[in-house]
Amino acid sequence: MELIEKKSEFESRFSRWNGGEDLANYPFVENVYAPFTPVRRALPMLNLALISSAGAYIDGTESFETDSRDGDISFKEIPVEIEAEDLKYAARGYDPAAVMEDMNVQIPIDRLREYEENAVIGRLNHVWWSLAGHIPNAARVADELAPQLAKRVAENSVQAVLLIPASRLCHQTLGLIARAIEQLDIPTMMLAVERKMADRVRPPRTAFYDGEFGSVVGKPLWKQYQHRVLDESLRWIETLDQPVVRKLAVELETETEMARGER
Repeated sequence: MELIEKKSEFESRFSRWNGGEDLANYPFVENVYAPFTPVRRALPMLNLALISSAGAYIDGTESFETDSRDGDISFKEIPVEIEAEDLKYAARGYDPAAVMEDMNVQIPIDRLREYEENAVIGRLNHVWWSLAGHIPNAARVADELAPQLAKRVAENSVQAVLLIPASRLCHQTLGLIARAIEQLDIPTMMLAVERKMADRVRPPRTAFYDGEFGSVVGKPLWKQYQHRVLDESLRWIETLDQPVVRKLAVELETETEMARGER
């Protein structure tokens, strides 16, 4: 299955796109079909990996390029031991204020480590992967970035992958990468805060709610909110049996908590 259906048509339209931060007239990818890989073991036995497109990089290392028309077609491999204060962000397409206040809103290492300690997942992979948040050239994502990253994920003996976009455009990027990873028989789950983008690119599994770009995992410094987003999403990796975009119950539970004065 192609990562981009009618890729030549996308390339033709992209060549005529004038660029721009607001993505006016941008030729978004439109897929109809999605690959799907069933989960072969329970969550408490999985090696779970994380992919984030918040543009994070380790302080003192090379940043992502943010000015290229195509976008930066590269990825960085970051050990889970790296602390929040050691990360910088090449942010484009989203406001980095929330992730700078609390890394877990886009890179939920602390939450996933808690799941590991409590046997919700088998273990958190020893590295996670970071991408730029603004990569307009989806054809290069499909031809270069997605297969290279999917291969690297497979080399780490990962059994499931959580993908967390930060901006509108990187919903498309991570959707394409999820498709590539599933073609290597590794199940994925992508979080989303804009359903239209998930419906367009057709990643295999998508959990969405009406959240905000730049804090897709939940509000900063609000652990319970972040757990709500992640709990249901991760469990769906195990239970979903076909490609789907499904809405989380985050808003209702949060409103109830706030009404009780618990936040």
